[in-house]
Amino acid sequence: MALPPPDPQFVLRGTSAAIHTLHFSCGSQEPAVPVLFSGSENGFIHVWNLKTHRVDTALDGHGRKSVYCVETMGGKDQLLSQGRDQRICLWDLAEGRTAVMDSVCTENVGFCRCSLLKVAQGRWLMAMAAKALEEVQVLELPSKTSVCTLKPEVGAKLGMPMCLKLWQPNCGSQPLLLAGYEDGSVVLWNLSMGKALSQLVCHQEPVMSLDFDSEKAKGISGSSEKVLSIWSLNEQQSLQVYKTHKLVNAGISDITIRPDKKILATAGWDHRIRIFGWKNLKPLAVLDYHTATVHAVSFSDHKIPSERLLAAGSKDHRISIWSIYTQT
Repeated sequence: MALPPPDPQFVLRGTSAAIHTLHFSCGSQEPAVPVLFSGSENGFIHVWNLKTHRVDTALDGHGRKSVYCVETMGGKDQLLSQGRDQRICLWDLAEGRTAVMDSVCTENVGFCRCSLLKVAQGRWLMAMAAKALEEVQVLELPSKTSVCTLKPEVGAKLGMPMCLKLWQPNCGSQPLLLAGYEDGSVVLWNLSMGKALSQLVCHQEPVMSLDFDSEKAKGISGSSEKVLSIWSLNEQQSLQVYKTHKLVNAGISDITIRPDKKILATAGWDHRIRIFGWKNLKPLAVLDYHTATVHAVSFSDHKIPSERLLAAGSKDHRISIWSIYTQT
């Protein structure tokens, strides 16, 4: 008989707004106090101390417009946030600073989260939805120089980019970008050539979220439908459907594969978090705590496996923290 699903280890409250994005920073120097960043609909970024379960700092840089992406850049003091004010803000939180250090104007009206990839010490690539509705722009940070603009071929009706994932096959190789579009397609882009290498229709509806495992060359995407699509990338860099998994209820707002590539989590419109084995997509648990749509799921990067956590942020203003370490 299956074990009953666990309760959250603890719950973070006090943002007084829907949570749209979460990001852990656990620090490579143990025993660093793990930190969780959350972005809210009211424009605030909260920095949570996971020992005290309280907010250490509240950052206000998006003019009270919803924050839907937060990422760290090589440590918990260097932060990037993206909001509905059409700005991507860069923060340096060292020595208690709380002011925006620099920003990039996206001029994009959608809610496509940008994607970051570290390419060298202190150098990052950032992919974001561009001003022109179907285009993706790639910049280098911190210089903000344009690397390329990715435009679908004439007549390819992909619609807006909905989700992005920059990755590198291995160290030293050219970075690539996976983009999920409004028409349900996932497209693999070569940045140096600025062209699409492969396109695969994975969904009948817009791709809401995707994640990719570069070691296994396998990815997963979700949409507003009742299906998860698992796809793979062959040696010729061509995308192929690997399998699909039917869900009980429709609507996935976020998908994330745990850093150790053992399990993945989905954030559901049905208020639930679902855990699957990544190898075979075996359903492992349904975490039922929230009373509204779950918008974001994020795994911690603790070095010690038994300390790894999962955070889920919901429209119900709460963040649930779960411990679901499995040895198998």
